[in-house]
Amino acid sequence: MKEILKHLTSYQSLDRDLAKVVLINLAKGEYNHSQIAAFLTVFTMRSVTVEELTGFKDAMLELCIQLPLEGYDVMDLCGTGGDSKDSFNISTLSSFVVAGAGQHVAKHGNYGVSSICGSSNLMTYFGYEFTNERSQLLRELDNAGICFLHAPLFHPAMKNVAPIRKELGVKTFFNMLGPMVNPSQPKKQLVGVYSLELARIYAYLYQQTDKIYSIVHSLDGYDEVSLTGPFKWITNHQDTLIDPLDWDLRTCKPEDLLGGATVKEAAEIFWRVLNGDGTLAQNEAVIANAGLALHCARHELSRVEAFEKARESLMQGKALDSFKKLIGDKITKVT
Repeated sequence: MKEILKHLTSYQSLDRDLAKVVLINLAKGEYNHSQIAAFLTVFTMRSVTVEELTGFKDAMLELCIQLPLEGYDVMDLCGTGGDSKDSFNISTLSSFVVAGAGQHVAKHGNYGVSSICGSSNLMTYFGYEFTNERSQLLRELDNAGICFLHAPLFHPAMKNVAPIRKELGVKTFFNMLGPMVNPSQPKKQLVGVYSLELARIYAYLYQQTDKIYSIVHSLDGYDEVSLTGPFKWITNHQDTLIDPLDWDLRTCKPEDLLGGATVKEAAEIFWRVLNGDGTLAQNEAVIANAGLALHCARHELSRVEAFEKARESLMQGKALDSFKKLIGDKITKVT
């Protein structure tokens, strides 16, 4: 690792193969904590290259526990996180809205690192028990239309990195990798990213695959469609800057999207929105993201039709029903 750090601190980058080797060695515990922290810090001080990110992704997929879901037309809704906006759990809520609308979802998630409440924190709060047992996850897909893939159970080799990421408390290239390394490798995906540069990297990498994708980035920094201003929308076929008003969407303010100071507060917001009692801004942000996901997954739906299906799923309790079916009798209700 010393030679790698010398290489990187001399303003040089890694090629794809070397990046893969380094990450595999890191996962195997061949470097000490100080070396790992230094390695991660390098990429907080400069942009990761396409070659480096691709190598890291290759390593993660090689090391992870794969979850084949043949016969299920699954999609993922996943943000990179790391936008430091402290917004409520929009992508997790949107996932249940999409499942409630009849589209299977394999939601990839983790505990919050640079945020208070990640999707895994939220699911734990409500009593969900994580598993990597394929048979159980298939039952969840059949029953609830959604299964939750807790990243640490599928990427056990990353246990050497998790505590260091938590101690650093800032976004690292692992945030960038999250949506790319879903162990089910869904063919359809809505990805939210925290920068325009990363949106372009994702678009370039996804163009090399057979994935059907929508990549979104709000220009004021959100890794989702925040409705606080214009957002970038990149798909297999177009690269567009959208003003919410052009789509007759209601706009909102950053303070409308805050997710609370604790996991409990985040869960209370989640529960209110899921029960149809969210604020107008909260509901509209969830519907916008879920609508774009449905439009991505089902090209026979126009954007307007997809948004209407998302609204129906949330406001008519279909998303809530999906959530209850997933959690089952162990659900912890917020009061």
